[in-house]
Amino acid sequence: MRCCAFPIVVGVLTLSSCAPNSPSAEAQRARLADGARVELRNTQGNRVGSLTLAMNSGGGVQFTGRLTDLPPGPHGVHIHENGNCEPPDFASAGAHYNPSGKQHGEGNPNGPHAGDIANLNVKANGMVDVAFIAQHVTLLEAPNSLLKAGGTSLVIHANPDDFKTDPSGNSGERIACGVITR
Repeated sequence: MRCCAFPIVVGVLTLSSCAPNSPSAEAQRARLADGARVELRNTQGNRVGSLTLAMNSGGGVQFTGRLTDLPPGPHGVHIHENGNCEPPDFASAGAHYNPSGKQHGEGNPNGPHAGDIANLNVKANGMVDVAFIAQHVTLLEAPNSLLKAGGTSLVIHANPDDFKTDPSGNSGERIACGVITR
């Protein structure tokens, strides 16, 4: 392992910023890719489930888990730009996560936002098993990282996303929200 090119001299001791216990670049990458999670709550503050996030080998971030107590039917789900979920309207989550400045939706020729994701289809019993990949984001240190300073959040909307209308795919009110954390 190659250490530092310029040691720091303090008095008679020579200190190096590459201490024997400091992680290598590979170890740091592995730690960041280990995953994250998001616990979602509805507008009344009740927990509706949690999801785990992991780097997908084919790119992007995979979200998996189970959500409950949601209204049946299709719902838009998006990553939002702020790591803040204050009920009842979750406006504190901000707009869709969009570090590349594009328009909303895979069906939009000027899109998509990094935070655009497929719709969830909630069963009649209010449950949905979640397994989707957000292709345009990462858990690693990068301009499109979900673990950026200030954080990001995951928001479920009342209506399905049409995947083309800017800025939110006509997906309606925010009905659940959770901050994405390491």
